[in-house]
Amino acid sequence: MDATFRAFGGVPTYCLTNNEKTVTTGHVATTALRNPDIVPIGRFHGTVIRTCMPADPASKGGVENTVKLAKRDLVPTTTNLRASYSRFAEIEAACDEFMAEVNGRVHRETRRVPFEILGEERFRLHQVPEHPYTAAFGTTRAVHPKDSTIRVDQVCYSVPHQHAGGQVFIRWHGDDLVVTAIVEGLPVEIARHQRSTAGNPVILDEHYPPSARGRRTPKPRTAAEEAFLAVGSGAVSWLEEAAAQGTRGVVSTMAEAVALAKLRGLAAVDRALGTAAMAGRFNDGDLRSILDHQLFHDEPATASRAGEDHSLQPGTGGWSGFGQRPPS
Repeated sequence: MDATFRAFGGVPTYCLTNNEKTVTTGHVATTALRNPDIVPIGRFHGTVIRTCMPADPASKGGVENTVKLAKRDLVPTTTNLRASYSRFAEIEAACDEFMAEVNGRVHRETRRVPFEILGEERFRLHQVPEHPYTAAFGTTRAVHPKDSTIRVDQVCYSVPHQHAGGQVFIRWHGDDLVVTAIVEGLPVEIARHQRSTAGNPVILDEHYPPSARGRRTPKPRTAAEEAFLAVGSGAVSWLEEAAAQGTRGVVSTMAEAVALAKLRGLAAVDRALGTAAMAGRFNDGDLRSILDHQLFHDEPATASRAGEDHSLQPGTGGWSGFGQRPPS
């Protein structure tokens, strides 16, 4: 309902629908008993929910014609040759295309374009509330304070760690689980997951800080470490790569880099350290060699690694005549 009102750009005085259980729980003396959950939603939007009489074509014709059109033009059949939908989002896209098509052309009865008529009718509609009714967000879930996950249908789904220990709204949108949170008083979609099954949790790395994913940002603890990391981002990359490669003499190379930075400048040494990190050059003398290359060529050294498409190993062409008699 909320999505429909926003598509119209207004809220009508009443909404006519069929007798689905979400609206009508039963009938007593031909009087429809409203589902108590739908009443506050209608009151919030400023509209009244009305339903058709059961088995009464005169009042149900418009509603059932809508279903007939959807089946004929949007549901895949052998007559319209539509391909099957793999996700609910594809059905939504097809509906949007269908509405743009039929509402943008001249209607047979009114001889006018429906979009133009809707523009005039908006002045007779109530204003759509700025924020949707909370039921539009779904049901609430508490976010686990330690692992920043929620549990839905026996499956764990991750949410951004900033919401750990808080409360979020969840709802199914086709096969997508939409997670909404109230951020600074406004509803914000913070996560969207594809439906999973029990025993197959859905955890996204981007929902957690780097430290939780096993990555650490170098932080200096001594004056020497602070001086090296102050060289620049190339120094940080060099330290991370050198540590991951199990390089020996890391501390001595760091001291050498700081000394060279005083002689040749921070920018040149930082660029050389970044090149060394990319090329995997962590041996003694590699940093000076890269610096010399940059100095004489006036350009950063290009990182190159041995590939499989070229080798310095001599070929076996010289053995082609082995075992053969020389010509007489």
